[in-house]
Amino acid sequence: MGRGTLLNGHTLTSVEICAGAGGQAIGLEQAGFEHRALVEYSEDACKTLRMNRPGWQILQKDVREFNPIEDAGITHVDLLAGGVPCTPYTEAGKQLGSSDERDLLPEVLRLTEILHPKAVMIENVHTLATQEKFAGTRNVFFKELSSLGYDPNITVLDAQDFGVPQRRKRAVIVAFRMDVSGTFNWPEKKWELPPTVGETLAESMASNGWPGATAWARTASSVAPTLVGGSMKHGGGDLGPRRSKQQWARMCVNGNSTWATPPAHDFVLEHGVGKNGWEGYPKLTYQQAALLQGFPADWQFSGTRTNAYKQVGNAFPPPVARAVGTSITETLRASYLDKAA
Repeated sequence: MGRGTLLNGHTLTSVEICAGAGGQAIGLEQAGFEHRALVEYSEDACKTLRMNRPGWQILQKDVREFNPIEDAGITHVDLLAGGVPCTPYTEAGKQLGSSDERDLLPEVLRLTEILHPKAVMIENVHTLATQEKFAGTRNVFFKELSSLGYDPNITVLDAQDFGVPQRRKRAVIVAFRMDVSGTFNWPEKKWELPPTVGETLAESMASNGWPGATAWARTASSVAPTLVGGSMKHGGGDLGPRRSKQQWARMCVNGNSTWATPPAHDFVLEHGVGKNGWEGYPKLTYQQAALLQGFPADWQFSGTRTNAYKQVGNAFPPPVARAVGTSITETLRASYLDKAA
């Protein structure tokens, strides 16, 4: 099967909302989907997408104003996907849930009704799936999907189980139209021991001439804590809250901010420097953070260093998106074969 092909020339198509810097889109592309349109509000993120995939149709719009028929001439796709804002379901966002004006789950329902896709895939912060506080939100959303003719499922996947060098748990919702006959199975854990931060970044850390990169890589012998990109208005200047910075410090990384380039030949790593004790460690570049998210090494990012890091930190890791997308593809393929028999 070639990219975008199901059977007998049928091309699997998708529309993605809240596309960000393309983490989910990369994974779904690798799973066989041809993107008909990607909708994203951030100008920098749209520039990132266009820079890397000039053939994709990128629409810079508020999802609430997006009409696939009027804006892109799209009346139907196989998959509606997206990573709607996590802020309504995080502590930093005060966990307001469906009462938060940034909650876009209602827009997923609206677009599902318009496009009537064979499948819907939505990812969000893991608390949407695990906290009792959001049980009402989940139940209402699932009830509405069911009323539209879909069978919704939700689970929590950890990126490190799919080869991403990062502990990153995400809630993933997959809903198939009830006339899709194939059986859906969540992707299984593929890695018992994911690559470490040191293994992933050793080459990059040495790329600017730092002779201590090899020794540093041996110290960074675990996976990363969850990268945090912040919201559109806040965050993105560092690697997360204090507890995350402490975890980074155990791998000899200074999480207070990011660097424009890897450490140079004259950089000397020092322990116990500064108030927190980690100011003598190297900082990450946003390109290195992207490697820890599972982005391809040649994926470029637009905008300032802080904005680029925000795009990275808010992304859905491509390897996880690919795993879920492949399971969706297999279900659609089985349904197609069943109906063709």
